[in-house]
Amino acid sequence: MTIELQPHIDPKLIPILEKVHDPEIPVLGILDMGVVRSAIMKDNVAQIKITPTYSGCPAMDVIGDDIVSAFAKENITAKVQLVLSPAWTTDWITPNGRKALEEYGVAAPLGEEADKAVLLEGKRIVKCTNCGSTNTKMISQFGSTACKALFQCEDCLEPFDYFKCLK
Repeated sequence: MTIELQPHIDPKLIPILEKVHDPEIPVLGILDMGVVRSAIMKDNVAQIKITPTYSGCPAMDVIGDDIVSAFAKENITAKVQLVLSPAWTTDWITPNGRKALEEYGVAAPLGEEADKAVLLEGKRIVKCTNCGSTNTKMISQFGSTACKALFQCEDCLEPFDYFKCLK
């Protein structure tokens, strides 16, 4: 069985979906975050499928409500369905999404092997979002949310979150 990783999104729905952002990281739109798996019109109803970033993520309920509200403002009924398979991965964050994270002060995920080296072995490869130095250290496995770790730069001394790699 082949699993399609590319979402099917009706281009006409993109402008509405672009108005919906992650409530925990407001600079990150749900399209750039990669949680929208499909968005189609069927029987005059926008059918939107989203995948949570991790099971139990409290932001998904808010995102679902925000999607319905964004479509309602355009006089379109929307139905949101949570889809658990395939599981969301940080690989689905777009290059624009990664850039938005960095500009917001959250270091983007490095990838699975690098992530293990950072979180388990203490490697200094996470770039400070303030000064760009990799002379950084992990302060806590958990940052402002469970999907982030708290880091501090030892050059500029600024704390920042690192978005952990999820596969």
